[in-house]
Amino acid sequence: MALKEGDFVEIEYSIWRGSDNSLVLTTEKKLAEDNKIYDKEFVYKPRLVIIGKDNMIKGVTDALKGMNVGENKKLEITPENAFGNRIQELVRVLPVSDFRKRDMDPYPGMQIEIDGSVATVMSVNSGRVMVDANHPLAGEKITCDLKVLKKLDSTEEKAKSILNQYGLTHEKLQINNKELIITFGSEVKKDGKYFIDKSSAVDTIIANVPDVEKVVIQEEYKKDSKQK
Repeated sequence: MALKEGDFVEIEYSIWRGSDNSLVLTTEKKLAEDNKIYDKEFVYKPRLVIIGKDNMIKGVTDALKGMNVGENKKLEITPENAFGNRIQELVRVLPVSDFRKRDMDPYPGMQIEIDGSVATVMSVNSGRVMVDANHPLAGEKITCDLKVLKKLDSTEEKAKSILNQYGLTHEKLQINNKELIITFGSEVKKDGKYFIDKSSAVDTIIANVPDVEKVVIQEEYKKDSKQK
C-alpha cells in the first residue's frame, strides 16, 4: 500500500551536493567512511520520518508520498525543496571584539549562535569576522538516494522508534488504553542530555501518536558501589 501523509516510516538516505557531486550526508556508516566524511559523533542508523510533519526536507517528503516499503528512488531536488535559497541578509560582518567579549577566538568553520540561529564563521580578516547563518547547503541543488525500509503501524512501534531517534534506551514500554508507560532503568545515565531528549521524545509522542493521550515516565535509580 502506498505511503501517505501522517504515516510513520523508517528510511535510509544519502545526499550529494549538486555543484561537485560530493557526498555530504548519509545514514550509512560504510558509505560515509568510503567517502571520507565519517563523523564519530553522528549516529548512523535509519531515520524516522513522520510524513508531512516537517522533520525532513520537502523534496523527500513529497517523494515519500506514494512510495512503497522496500522501494528505492533517486531524486534531483531543487534548492527551494531542499535547504532553501541563499539569503544574503544572513551573511554579516562583525567586529572580532564581539567574539573576544564572549571569550571566543573565531576561526573559519567555527559555528556560533547569533540571534537564536546557528551561523558559521567564513573568514577572519583585519579585525572583522564574516559569518553566514544560511544552511551550508542553501542554494544547492542536491541528489538524494532514498529507500523506504519499514512502515510503523502499531502504537508500540511508533513510540519505540521515537525513543530510538532521540537515543533513549528504555527498559519497558506498556500501553494501557491511551496511557503510555515508559520505564528507564538504573543503567540509563540520567544526565542533562537525557532529560532534554526525554522531554523532546514525550512531546513528539503526544503530538504525533493518535492513540496516546498520556505519557507516564518511570525512572529507576540505584546506589553505585562508591555510595554503599
